[in-house]
Amino acid sequence: MSDRRSVGRLGEDLAAEYLTRKGLKLIDRNVRTPFGEIDLICRDRRTLVFVEVKARRSMAFGRPDEAVGSDKQRRLSRSALAYLASKAWEDRPARFDVLSIILDGPEPEIVHLADAFDLAAK
Repeated sequence: MSDRRSVGRLGEDLAAEYLTRKGLKLIDRNVRTPFGEIDLICRDRRTLVFVEVKARRSMAFGRPDEAVGSDKQRRLSRSALAYLASKAWEDRPARFDVLSIILDGPEPEIVHLADAFDLAAK
């Protein structure tokens, strides 16, 4: 496994653990749709939470969440709509969260941006 993929996998594992400790229920991981992949899908009470995880070894290239720009938001939005349609859950409340993880140091630094962005225009 490449170093980049191992960082991503570790980030997703840390994010899943963090969110479950916060009381969210993990529904699915690495869901592939025709529009891209959704890292984590959780439930926060009745709300479905589509989670994008960005992990980096350091801040050398900026904060990880800065990589979730408008193009990524559009792809995630399309992926979420496809997922909701596949489950016939179009009427369920949903939101997009971003978890930014820096692995530099003795403990990972996790920043949780709940409701980070709205459904992006197609």
